[in-house]
Amino acid sequence: MRAAPTILHLDMDAFFAAAEQASKPSLRGKPVVVGGLGPRGVVATASYEARRFGVHSAMPMGQARRLAPNAAYLVPRFSFYRSISEQVMELLGRLSPLVEPLSLDEAFVDLDAGGVADDSASARTAGERLRADILATTGLTGSVGLAGSKMIAKIASEEAKPDGLVLIEPGTERELLAPRSVRILPGVGPATGEHLRRAGMTTVSDLVEAGEDELVRLLGRAHGASLYLMAQGYDDRPVVAERDAKSVSVEDTFDVDLHDRVRIRFEVERLAERCVGRLRASGHSGRTIVLKVRRFDFSTLTRSETLRGPTDDPGVVREAAGRLLEAVDTTGGVRLLGVGVSGLADYTQEDLFAQAEADAAHAAEGAAGAAAGAVGAVATVPASEEGAGGDAGAAVTGASAVASVEPEAHEPAERRWAPGHDVRHAVYGAGWVQGSGVGRVTVRFEEPWSEPGRVRTFAVDDPELEPGEALPLVRRG
Repeated sequence: MRAAPTILHLDMDAFFAAAEQASKPSLRGKPVVVGGLGPRGVVATASYEARRFGVHSAMPMGQARRLAPNAAYLVPRFSFYRSISEQVMELLGRLSPLVEPLSLDEAFVDLDAGGVADDSASARTAGERLRADILATTGLTGSVGLAGSKMIAKIASEEAKPDGLVLIEPGTERELLAPRSVRILPGVGPATGEHLRRAGMTTVSDLVEAGEDELVRLLGRAHGASLYLMAQGYDDRPVVAERDAKSVSVEDTFDVDLHDRVRIRFEVERLAERCVGRLRASGHSGRTIVLKVRRFDFSTLTRSETLRGPTDDPGVVREAAGRLLEAVDTTGGVRLLGVGVSGLADYTQEDLFAQAEADAAHAAEGAAGAAAGAVGAVATVPASEEGAGGDAGAAVTGASAVASVEPEAHEPAERRWAPGHDVRHAVYGAGWVQGSGVGRVTVRFEEPWSEPGRVRTFAVDDPELEPGEALPLVRRG
């Protein structure tokens, strides 16, 4: 615990939705919901206007549509959000060498380590300057919390929302926490909160009065002891600049349960390719391959296989995931599939590359022999252009796969126009997709710095309409 409020927590306000409103003048001040738009999609972020209708993150998209039927429902643009996040993180890096990102829109900063604050006045000045710099650079707002610990700084930023700054003086933590719900403490989720409620503890002061021994009896040694300390306002966790990733994974939820075994295998291989792409982008390799399968009855199975050493070879990961799938009963249908890699390292095991090449050569020889005796030709199966609507993060082009039978329900290769995504027309310039269907796509032509634009409709295969690049939110020069 620090004697000065030099730990800063930044949380961007309704980040995804706010970014969409800033880039689309016609949506400013209106309810906007970002997430997977399929039947099993979930809300990633809702604007404050949408939250007034009861819409919130992690809510099923179907429920959100019932609560706010007139809101704008958009598919996420993660590359766009990431580019804004990089600008924000650069500003944080100017304050201190100790910046701990928690997500694209949230981070802790140790102001003392950067020499920009050593008391309440200087901390407040640094926080206000940061908020102004973020607005000038990105056009978006963020809320700042300042305190002597990470736990209290995060609580402060939540109180500051939207677009504010709250400083909590060290020494006042226990008084601040006492009347609050136990759910305000890190690690107290719905299950733990309910367990504590049944024991008669609903506020933080109840935890303090119960004592450490009682919490240990209820929750176990590690959790009970740490919760007792936090209830008294103690949190000595440092700001850590480098947070080691423990795993890399991707998953898709499907609009309709998958039954065909060939299609399921195809989707697992596609996910393996995407997972390796993320693995390489993070500069890691891994030695444990994990397959996740959620079946028609919502039961979830995980299977894993540990390799001889770490790899980032797509062939090795794909084959391992395929082997794991063979041990899973998919009778009745599959609603979600996921592939992950854990046991991360920053190097690869060379013999695994040789192993992958040998396996590929062996498979090629077997395929050639089978083709020589086959009547029909082998068909090339293109991966779908975007993931199922239930996964807000799945809109990635996969690699092509080869199979003797084409998986069911694959649409022909054609351009898809996702609501909210950028387009450019040869005549009308930059715009974004409002919606598409029955062979038509509706586009609103406007730019972040323009007035709300006009809407026009085109054929989905109009040669003058192409996917576009996201425009910056703040016009330079």
